[in-house]
Amino acid sequence: MRTLRRSHPIILSLAILAGVFLQSTDARAGETREIIVAGGCFWCVEADFERVRGVKEAVSGYTGGMVADPSYKQVTSGNTGHYEAVRIIYDSGVIDHSRLYNLFFRSIDPTDADGQFCDRGQSYATAIFVSNSAQRAAAEKAKAEAQAALGRKIVTPILDAKAFYEAEAYHQDYYKGTKRVLTRFGAIPQNEAYKRYRKGCGRDARIKELWGSDAPFIGN
Repeated sequence: MRTLRRSHPIILSLAILAGVFLQSTDARAGETREIIVAGGCFWCVEADFERVRGVKEAVSGYTGGMVADPSYKQVTSGNTGHYEAVRIIYDSGVIDHSRLYNLFFRSIDPTDADGQFCDRGQSYATAIFVSNSAQRAAAEKAKAEAQAALGRKIVTPILDAKAFYEAEAYHQDYYKGTKRVLTRFGAIPQNEAYKRYRKGCGRDARIKELWGSDAPFIGN
């Protein structure tokens, strides 16, 4: 019985240490949150943000319009009011929405109101969709900072969030796919088709021209 009584302080100390460890782990992990942005081709936005530390997933989809559960064909026809958009899901203990909005502005051409790069029309325009006052304040601040950095008017609107509809399965992680697709270059793997599209569309060239060494996702 004496041995058991002497072990109680040791057991208690171990329990306290375990509790402290679990609390500190939870604090570091933060909460899973999300933002929604439109930056032209959703393949490219998804590919960029899935490289960011703290981002758990980026999902391509459609939002901003009035047609429920639209198809890609419907959205790109320009008759739905929807944007190609991306839901960015992130760990708030690693990165916050302010940082994500700053990265977003520097990954697009926010001076172009009629589309992005070679993709023209409202469905390819840029926008930020906010669901609360904190997101709006952070987005407005990031927009003002981007405008000051560029010294040019930024036309990317900050809009109230609407329903977000996930795009078709074949659009998700398109930049990583290995399925062969038919292109003007012949039948090539999806990931290669994505690279050729991105280069041919002039996305990185224009971003580098605008943002120079501040562009976060391309070589400078």
